[in-house]
Order: sequence, then structure tokens, then C-alpha cells
Amino acid sequence: MVNNTLYPKLAVTNLKNNRKTYVPYIFTAVLCVMMFYMIDALSRSESVEEVTMQICLRYAVAVVLIFSLIFLFYTNSFLIKRRKKEIGVYHILGMGKSHISKMMLIEMLITAGVSIVAGIVFGVIFGKLMYLILLKILHSKVSMAFAISLSSVRDTVLLFVVIFSLSFLYNLLQIKLSNPIELLHGGNQGEKEPKTKWFLTLVGVAALGTGYYLAITTEHPLDALSHFFVAVVCVIVGTYALFTAGSIAILKMLKKNKKFYYQPKHFTTISGMIYRMKQNAVGLANICILSTMVLIMVSTTVSLYAGMEDILKARFPQDSSITMQSQDEKTKMLINELIDKTEKEGVKISSRFEYDYGALSGTQNGDTLNLTPVTNYGRATLFIVNLIPVEDYNRIEKKQVSLKDDEVMIYRTNGTYGENSVKINGRTYKIAQELNELKAEPKNKAGAFGTYYIICSSKEQVQKMLYEIVSNTKGIEPEYIDVLAALNHTVRFNMSGDANKYENVIHNMQNEYPELSNVEFQNRQMSENSFYELYGSLLFIGIYMGILFVVATVLIIYYKQISEGYDDRERFQIMQKVGMSKKEVKYSIKNQVLSVFFLPLITAVIHVMVAFPVVMKLLALLNLANKTLFMLCTGVTIVVFAGFYAVVYGVTAREYYKIVN
Repeated sequence: MVNNTLYPKLAVTNLKNNRKTYVPYIFTAVLCVMMFYMIDALSRSESVEEVTMQICLRYAVAVVLIFSLIFLFYTNSFLIKRRKKEIGVYHILGMGKSHISKMMLIEMLITAGVSIVAGIVFGVIFGKLMYLILLKILHSKVSMAFAISLSSVRDTVLLFVVIFSLSFLYNLLQIKLSNPIELLHGGNQGEKEPKTKWFLTLVGVAALGTGYYLAITTEHPLDALSHFFVAVVCVIVGTYALFTAGSIAILKMLKKNKKFYYQPKHFTTISGMIYRMKQNAVGLANICILSTMVLIMVSTTVSLYAGMEDILKARFPQDSSITMQSQDEKTKMLINELIDKTEKEGVKISSRFEYDYGALSGTQNGDTLNLTPVTNYGRATLFIVNLIPVEDYNRIEKKQVSLKDDEVMIYRTNGTYGENSVKINGRTYKIAQELNELKAEPKNKAGAFGTYYIICSSKEQVQKMLYEIVSNTKGIEPEYIDVLAALNHTVRFNMSGDANKYENVIHNMQNEYPELSNVEFQNRQMSENSFYELYGSLLFIGIYMGILFVVATVLIIYYKQISEGYDDRERFQIMQKVGMSKKEVKYSIKNQVLSVFFLPLITAVIHVMVAFPVVMKLLALLNLANKTLFMLCTGVTIVVFAGFYAVVYGVTAREYYKIVN
């Protein structure tokens, strides 16, 4: 009969003896617990009132949950593989599977207990710091009362108890299904020489090619939104297939080259890799995918936050705009009264202008514009069209231009039109002039849609064109034709002073005059907080997720090196016994590690470079058109990550050499 005190002693001894693998595992588990608790507590905090921030945090909670489940379960497989030989020895010495199960249960309880308790403690300690960082990013001055979220503690404990329990059940299954001899040799089981899988290689090439093609050829920002996720799936499939099958094909080609292969520095590298390439390739593909995610996530969120001023400038050519979809004179008088009251509050109004316009959306085919009402926005929509009377254009630009009924002037915000005429609603209009600038909206390549401004001969002409287009559009009910064919009226101006005073005037007059409830008020200062809320939230989540993925990348690299070190130790000892010097062994190790270690990073950088055009179009949906800024942020992110990657290489290569030596 086994003494019950033996199990805890054996469990503690085993953890100490395997500290090279268990300490990083426990560290990662503590980090996962801490990160989950902090993000979950933030999402439940009453201090977080912004809807956008709450949504971002809830998504982040789900991502951290899924990541923790998959990654801790994945890393546990490394641990159990390394310990199979040790457990086989316990079997040989007379311990039954039930006794080993009890010992492993205590090991799991110790590991889980330390990880969960330490993770929650650190989560509580750093939770407020994380919140303060978030407030700094959001430019918010909201104060927060420090509190421990008991509901988050409860959910964190339950989640990670489930994760550790699943890992324990998996370990038991590995023990139950193996006999002592298999366990004794389980840690040393290598792969048979894999066959060259040409079909899988072709699948990888096709999948990667499809993903790259979608990334490069997608033109419209709305298409980019859907194509991007398809491209991501294709690139992931292609990466795994090519690392698994393509790498074997390349290694076998090198092996057939006798002059290259039969050299000590090449022989040991290739022969070592080719027998375990299936397992090795999956780890390399994991590193590549995680590295790509880190690079894209961090570079895009940093670009959005760094380009905030550009985004606000593009979104608000003038500080303020007031838009109403009617020609009601009383409402216009109320708007003028509102502006006057704002000035009386000490807010200075300047550069004021106003105009009528008809709003449409559509597509272009050569010199033909296929226009529909703005209610028909969709993926087919390539741009927005604003029809403006020439008298309003003259008033805004302080010019004296006259147009015939068959003439128009045209202006495009994200490029040039480039035709001599334009066909609208079956009628051809001569382009009297293509404008290079317009006060109403400067040149800007951001946004899901470009915008055309078409200057027509008169207000009556605009109204006629608008009515004909709306009435000829299929699916428009007759009672809605007059509403959709009504001209909009907008007032724009710059404003200096306290935007809160302007906002108070708006609220007071809206309460007094119901007519103003349907008027759209936009102001840069009033909207600035919401922009910082959105882009600041994305930056926070991007950095938060980036930290998790970087830790995952480092741990996979570490376990890969440790696992290969133990697998290669005996082989290199044999090489030394048959005459290979330590210097040659070290050179061979360095050559092997370098051959595979930086391959995932190089591939990840290629993925990022190819994804650049489609990601740029996704950023356009969020009003960022500064290509130079995004390129700079991407470049800096790659350089910083590559430097960090090189440091990890140095540390893990040293551990690898210690093991095999």
C-alpha cells in the first residue's frame, strides 16, 4: 500500500525536476489568468459607460477566453510528451496507473492553484493601472473608484478550472491508452521519414495564391471588408500546407544534391529536420501566423491612433455642419437663430457658407453614372453624388460662373473624373470644367465611398434631375418619392470657443422647437471624444491582444527549442563519438536553428507586405487615408518585432545548445 503522503512529495519533486518546462508554462498560465481577469473586470466596470468601448471589451473577453483555452491546452501537450519516459519509469518501478493519476492530479492542483491565485492577485494589482492607461489613450479624465470585481473573479476561477481539468483529462487519456514500454520511449518517438506530399503542396500554393490575389486585387473598401476574412483563411491554410508539405519537398531536393548534402554542417541539419518535419512544420506555421497577427494588429491600431488628426480633418473639412432634408423656411430661420445664440455665448463663428444639394449614390461605367437614392447604399455603391446649383457654388467660392442646361462642372474627392461628358439618367451633359478643389470638401482618399460634386445650371435643374432619378428607381413606394427627392440644405462654419456652449444651445432649442429634432448637427470638438473612444479602444485592444500573441509566440519557440534539444542530444552525442568536434556540433546546431528559426518571421513579413493594400482599404473605412503613416507604423512594428524575435532566438538557442551538449 502506497503512503498517501508520497503523492504530494512526488508531485513537488516532479515539478522541480521539470522546472525548465513547467516554470514557463505556469508563467504563461498566470499571464492568461491575469489578462482575462483584467479585461473581464474592465468590461464589467460601471466607469466604462461608452457603448463602443463596452462592445470592444466584450469582444476582447471572448478572444482572450478562446485563446487561453486553445493555447494552454496546446502547451500542455508539450509537457506530457516530455514526461512520458519519466511516467514509464514509474510504471516499471511498480506504480499503477491509478497511483500515477493521483500524483498527476496533485501536480495539476498545484499548477492550477498557483496559476489562478497568482493571476488574480496580479490582475487586481495591475487592473487599475490598465484602466488608467486606457483613460490616457482615450484622453478621458473620468475618475474610477478602485474595486475588486467579484463576478470577474468567479468567472476567471471557473474558466481556468475547466481549462486545467480538460488538460488533466487529456493527460490521463494519454497514460491510459499507453503501455509502460510505449511510455518509456514516448518522449523519444520520432517521425518516420515523411513522403513528399505534392497534392498538399499544390493545395498550399493554390490557397496562398488565392489569399494573395484577393489582397492585391480588391479595389473597393466595402469589398475589402468581406474579402479580407476570406484572404486570411486562405493564407492560414496555405501557410500550414506549405510549411508541412512544401518544406519537406525542399529538404528532399537538397538531400538529393550529394555535393551539398554530404557535408557535416549540412548533413546533420537536413537529416535532423527531415525526420521530424511534420511536427516541426506545424510549430513553425503557428509561429508564422501568430507573428503575422501581431504585426498587422499592432501596426493598424497604432496607425489609426497616430492618424487621429488626419482622420478628424478629413471627416470635418469645417468644424461644424448643420444639415436638414427639407426646404422649410422656418427651420432655416431657427438654424440662423441657433448660430446667433451660439455667438452670444462667446463662441466665434467664421468661414460660414450654406448651400442646397441633392444626395445620390451610384456606380460609374465609363462616362455613364448610374445613380440611385442614398437609401440604396451597398457593395455596388462606388461613390456618393451631390448635385449642387451653380448659384450656391458661386456664393461659396465667390465666383461668377454660368452654365447652360446641358452643361455641368464636376469635382471628385478621391481622384479625377477624366471624361469630356457625363451621362446621367439617360441624358448627356458636357463637362464645362473639372474642378481641382472645392471648399465644401477638400481632396480626400479616405472613407468607404468617394464623392462626386456635380454643379448644375440651376436649382430647378437639380430638383428635376433628382426627382427623375428617384421616381425611376425600382422598389421606391410612390408615397416616399417626394421625401427622397427633396433637396438637403446644409450650413457649414468654423468655430472657436467652448463647444459645450454650442451643444447646450442645440439641446435647449431642440427642446423648445420640435422642428430641430430632425436636423443633423455635427461638430469636430463634440465628435472628438467619440473618435478617441473608437480608435483608442482599438489601440488598447490591439496592444492587449498583441501582448498575448507575443507571449504565445515566445512560448512556442521556447518549447520547440527545448523539445528539439532533447530529441537531438543523443544524436549529437553519437556524432561526437564518431569524430565530430564540439565546434562542428555547435556550428551544426547554429546552422539548423537559423535555417528554421527565422523562416516564420520572413514569411510573416511577406504576408504583411502582401496584405498592405487590402488593409489600407480597410483603414479607409475608418477614414484613414495616410498611406505614408501606415507604411511607417508597419515598418517600425516589423523592426521592433524582429529585434525582439532575435533576442528570443539568442536565449532559446543557448538553452538548446546546453541540452544537446
